[in-house]
Amino acid sequence: MPSSSLVRVACLQMEPRFGDTSANVEHSLALIARAADAGATLLVLPELANTGYVFETREEAFALAETIPDGPTCLAWAKIANERGLHIVAGITEREGTSLYNSAVVIGPQGHVGTYRKMHLWGNENLFFEPGNNGFPVFHTAIGRIGVAICYDGWFPETYRLQALQGADIVCVPTNWVPIPGQAEGREAMANILTMGAAHSNSLYIACADRIGTERGQPFEGQSLIVSYTGWPVAGPASRDGEEIVSAEIDLGAARRARNWNDFNQVLRDRRTDVYAEMLGSQISRGWY
Repeated sequence: MPSSSLVRVACLQMEPRFGDTSANVEHSLALIARAADAGATLLVLPELANTGYVFETREEAFALAETIPDGPTCLAWAKIANERGLHIVAGITEREGTSLYNSAVVIGPQGHVGTYRKMHLWGNENLFFEPGNNGFPVFHTAIGRIGVAICYDGWFPETYRLQALQGADIVCVPTNWVPIPGQAEGREAMANILTMGAAHSNSLYIACADRIGTERGQPFEGQSLIVSYTGWPVAGPASRDGEEIVSAEIDLGAARRARNWNDFNQVLRDRRTDVYAEMLGSQISRGWY
């Protein structure tokens, strides 16, 4: 393949310290620099990577939240993206007026590309955040078409399907996975299984960056991974408890080419749109698939 079609993706598995935004951002910058030194140009950081996750009150969340794209966290990530020629997808606690969102920013070498707001809120997030209100955008960048999901979004097949139908090559997932009831000791995270299924059934890459550690009594799963359009991991899963950089060189264009599985079947075009709405009842415009 021509070298221009290849992208090295890195998922930065880290442990944010709750409420210590400046230290978390500095730590993320160090990891970003390490991944860039190793050749990565698309980097994914965990959910709420700048603040930590387990808020106790809305006031606490509001005090730690920042505006996008002019808050200090976005400015710091934009600076290193510009200096190193990077695309970064990272979870951030967002404030817009009096509203709070569990968000992820997409930042490129020229600055802020777009913002995704978590559509499906988990647990106590419902006490602090508004549900996402900008749908499932796919961001067209110099390296490819990037979709975004956050953690619990991955439990809903519509999340990946709507992005695949818009022509996404890869979905980047900042996440804070937690153990699932009934999970056997040593068994892989349920999220890993769901991610593999979604990548295969939509023929797209998915890159998941999880956090580690225990925060205010809540343990996190780690196990960050990058999954090919085939459904099989091409990097990871990482450990449950260590900070790691999981990376792989991938051909984003291959995901679209490989949707023709044989002479008869193309996984997205085989859908029965005479039975259900092509875009699942949304007002999203279809892309090339």
